[in-house]
Amino acid sequence: MSVPDFQSFMLPVLKIMGDGEEHIVSEVAETVANIFNLSEADRKEPLPSGRKTRLHDRVNWSQTYMMNAKLLERTERGKYRITERGLEVLKNNPPTISTKFLVQYPEFVAFQNASRQTTKPTKETEGSESETPEEILETSYQSLRSNLAQEILERVKKCSPRFFESLVVDLLVAMGYGGSRKDAGQAVGQSGDGGIDGIIKEDKLGLDAVYIQAKRWDNTTVGRPELQKFVGSLAGRKARKGVFITTSQFSDEARKYVDGLEMKIVLIDGEELTQLMIDHGIGVTELATYIVKKIDSDYFGED
Repeated sequence: MSVPDFQSFMLPVLKIMGDGEEHIVSEVAETVANIFNLSEADRKEPLPSGRKTRLHDRVNWSQTYMMNAKLLERTERGKYRITERGLEVLKNNPPTISTKFLVQYPEFVAFQNASRQTTKPTKETEGSESETPEEILETSYQSLRSNLAQEILERVKKCSPRFFESLVVDLLVAMGYGGSRKDAGQAVGQSGDGGIDGIIKEDKLGLDAVYIQAKRWDNTTVGRPELQKFVGSLAGRKARKGVFITTSQFSDEARKYVDGLEMKIVLIDGEELTQLMIDHGIGVTELATYIVKKIDSDYFGED
């Protein structure tokens, strides 16, 4: 089964905390995972950012919500303990605990109202009661990034061959290849030798050369024959490394062919090209920056 939503974790988490002892989030998450018989893959499923697992995030937020309803209290960094109110809830044996259950407590209503005053619902966040606030933020970010990538790819496909050549140079330099922009510009686009569009330094010292082929195609799939021409050109120069960039995509046969080669060939299709452009700031500009902060427990430590 997939990882349950954070509200489904509330009652099991409260029951685990019912012994009155302090519990750390990772310990509770592991116990909850066993209760729900989650597979190893489910336990390790990451959030889009990769910073933490979905399981850990949802268990943590279930504790945070119940803490704001005063069913739990945080004793120190990463540690929680059940309160008298929480024990009273367990005595009443509720069938489930959710945000609808928690609104009976004024402290939780105040917490919700404060959150709603600082955020406005969007199409991505409406009806997302199953997602934690961090998941909503990451989902919104991924949606914006996906839309941006699609817009970039459409623009790149319409640009001139000369502009595409310049774009490839800018990207490779931003990624640390080619030394200076001037060196890279002189190297790329100067060969025109049977399947090679350019040669660029692997690093600033020029310890090795990387051979480039770039195809600004719309929907034409790059197949094995195109790659064989490229590989043949590399072999003729006794080259060991090459990068084939396209604005379209590679066929499965082409990818399998490259996987079986001794020389190192990197394939970058349109989707990966746009992601690299976003990551390295090519063709995009920063619109806004949001910094998500958390409590600094060391600051508040008095020992």
